[in-house]
Order: sequence, then C-alpha cells, then structure tokens
Amino acid sequence: MKTPAEITAQMMEKDFFSQWLGIEVVDIGKGYCKLQMQVRPEMCNGFGITHGGISYSFADSALAFASNSNGRHAVSIETSISHIKPILPGDVLQAIAKQKSISNRIAIYEVSVLRNEEVVALFKGTVFRKDAEW
Repeated sequence: MKTPAEITAQMMEKDFFSQWLGIEVVDIGKGYCKLQMQVRPEMCNGFGITHGGISYSFADSALAFASNSNGRHAVSIETSISHIKPILPGDVLQAIAKQKSISNRIAIYEVSVLRNEEVVALFKGTVFRKDAEW
C-alpha cells in the first residue's frame, strides 16, 4: 500500500486546480493533512476580499488529501463552510484537516482554515470511501 505522502503526490500531479491555487503540502499523515497557500489579487471579489470559493476550495483540497491518505479512494458527498473573518490579498493561509470519524464506507473530517493562528473559516466534510485502493 502507498504511503499518505505518495498518495498525495499522485493526486496533486493531476489536480490542476490545487496547483493553480498555489497549494503546498506542509504535512500529511493517515486521516490528517496540513496545507498552505498565499492569496493572490485575482482570487478576490468586488469587495476586495477573498472570494468564498477560494477558501472553500482550499479546505476541500485538504479534505481530499486527508481522506484519501488512508489508502482507499474517497470522494466528498457533503461539505459545508462557515466564513468567520475576511481574508485579504497577500494573506498566507493554512488548512488543517483532521479525521473525526471513519467506518468502512463513510468518514467525517473537520478542516480549520487559519491566517497565522487565527481561524478564518471552518469546514466540515463527509466522504464516501470506495473499494479502490491507491
């Protein structure tokens, strides 16, 4: 079976959206992922703050890497996000995904999006675990 780092590298190789976001994998383990990215001006909306879809996508990538790190293909079936603080261009963000529950078919994760130590968004994701292994 592949290691979490090998699985993440294989996923990232074809994940052009995460590449466009500028995501860097900081740490990866079974059921856990820590990512980092910097917000660019083209990621902002008409209010001059980061578009909600950017922080959502960032957290969703953390969910994908964390949930697949267990060695089986996993795809999201339900996700939600709470935007707590505005994110600005130039901000360096981290997304930390942690597994909260896992069974044969379903797993639940929480993702905190942080600017420094400050939580700027909270994301929850439920994934379906397929039979296919990495």
